[in-house]
Formats: sequence, C-alpha cells, structure tokens
Amino acid sequence: MAIITLTTDFGEKDHFAGAIKGAIYSQLSDIRIVDISHSVSPFNISEAAYIILNAYSSFPKGTIHIIGIDSELNPDNKHIAVKLDEHYFICANNGIMSMLCSEIAPEKIVEINIHDKIETSFPVLDVFVKVACHVARGGTLEVIGKVINNIKPIKNLVPFVNDEKNQIIGTVIYIDNYGNVITNIKRKFFEGVHKTRPYEISARNHKFNKIHTKYSDIVNFEIEESKRNDEGKGLVVFNSSGYLEIAVYKSNCNTVGSASTLMGLKTMDTVTVNFLKS
Repeated sequence: MAIITLTTDFGEKDHFAGAIKGAIYSQLSDIRIVDISHSVSPFNISEAAYIILNAYSSFPKGTIHIIGIDSELNPDNKHIAVKLDEHYFICANNGIMSMLCSEIAPEKIVEINIHDKIETSFPVLDVFVKVACHVARGGTLEVIGKVINNIKPIKNLVPFVNDEKNQIIGTVIYIDNYGNVITNIKRKFFEGVHKTRPYEISARNHKFNKIHTKYSDIVNFEIEESKRNDEGKGLVVFNSSGYLEIAVYKSNCNTVGSASTLMGLKTMDTVTVNFLKS
C-alpha cells in the first residue's frame, strides 16, 4: 500500500492534522501516513518548498505528498496534482512546486477540477485527501483534473548575479529549528560564479570570508576544551542540502543564541557574496 505524507502549517494544537489523517484512514484503512512537518510558518511558501524538496526523495517511488499551505481555492490559487520523479504532489498552485520543478521536470501536471462535486471550506481535508486516495488506489491524474503545462513560479528562487559577475545577491528562504539561516544560493551556483576568487559574504553588518566544510571546523581542537569558547561563533557552510547557510556553532535560541537571533536575519532578507580581485 502506498505512503501518504503530510506537510502543513496547521501546527499541533488544532484538530486539522488529525482530521486529515482520520479522513484518509476512513477511505484507506491500511494506508501508511507520515508527517513531514506541521510546523511550517503560516502561509510561508518558500519554507514549505524547501522542506518538501529536501524530504520527498527519501521516500519510496510512488509516495503521495499532500502539501497544505495557503490552499484556499480562489481564481488566483487553483489546486494542482503533479507527478514528478515518480512521486505525486497535491497542493495549491502558489509557487510551492516551482523549487522542485526547477531541478526536475515534472512528468505530468493537472489542475484539479472535482470541486463542483465537493462542497468545502477545508480543501486539504475534502479535496486533497480525495485526490490522494484516488491516486493511492491506482487512479490516474487525468480523472481528477485537466492537463496543464506550467505552474506559478516562486519569488526569489534563483539568486541574482550582476553583469560584472563579481556579486551574487541571494535571499534567506528558510530558518531551521536551530536558528540557522538558509539562503537560495546553492553550491553549484556559487562555484559557477566563484572561479577560485577570494570572496566576502555579507548579511546585514556581519561578514565572512570562508565557507567551512562542517560546523565543527570553526573549533580549534588544539586548545584545551574548557578554554575554547566556541559556542555562539558564527560561520558559513554549505549544508547537507547544498545550500549556503549562515549558522552559529552549537546554537540555541534560548541560551547562546542563533544566526537568526544574533544577526537579526529573517526570511526574505538579503545575503550578498562579493568576489574580490585576487
């Protein structure tokens, strides 16, 4: 039996996530449901896109992913189902899928058109669940929607490079549980502009001139442990997903602080890489 994953901004307090699971089990009692996250910041499209991009490929082919972010149906926010990389994604056409589709071409996109058969004020429960269960039973996308060729883009998906090719202007797209700040600058993109030149990374009034391989690279292990004072030091790495990340070593928002709290960085802030003359 297929797996259905859930990624939403519903949180854990309210009934929404539980109701969705109950509705799925009511149709398919032996289905497997996996929560990817219910802690996406409310209506945060880029955050949801980053999470699903980095989670989906760990699941088996054929997995169905329900993404419940900004899903209210209106003329500017249609519902879609996408087959991509042999996975299925059900969500609103609000830019969430553009991060995935920029890396892998979708096999099929349909605009869901079963709304005339369903009266709902909770489309994730009433529409997305119905579509997910249809797919889980082996149903085709054409039955629940009309084929379309394009999806809405997400803003600030690709960093900007100036004409002189000596500056990258990136954007903060995600802040993780540790308060680490993830930008939209991917390693491959950076290396394509870098070309071995020295550089300076700027975020507000903080500057870095080195990208570490891992977080603990900032530690001088030759110094006695009690004298290192490493916690709270800022650094830059390419994280496990290949994105440029500004972090604080062993960060804790409640004690030593984090890159987000100490540097005043938030989603959609600008991070600049200036390449210097050798």
